[in-house]
Amino acid sequence: MKSLKDLKSLDLDKVAKAIEADAGQALPGLRESLSEAKAGEFAQTHTPEQIISRRRGRPVGSKQAVTKEAVKIRLDADVLAALRASGDGWQTRINDTLRASLALAGKVTS
Repeated sequence: MKSLKDLKSLDLDKVAKAIEADAGQALPGLRESLSEAKAGEFAQTHTPEQIISRRRGRPVGSKQAVTKEAVKIRLDADVLAALRASGDGWQTRINDTLRASLALAGKVTS
């Protein structure tokens, strides 16, 4: 097994070519991953306290300048399907579209 000291002296391009030759194809992100490993940016250890403190949603302490308010809104099924089909972030895009429309009407500032 190689030590971290041995890893730092590896020729990354040579290693990447050998891995890709073995795989029989180019591997996206391989060289970046090898560079991170060579720099020691791998295998982070997390304590149970760190794992517990990391919960779903936004990290504690991350506050947006403007707090958004959850609302319930009824939309036509085809409109909702089209919005969801546009991918992640569709709710943010709805907000942006409504803001642009209201800004054009002079109701809010953009």
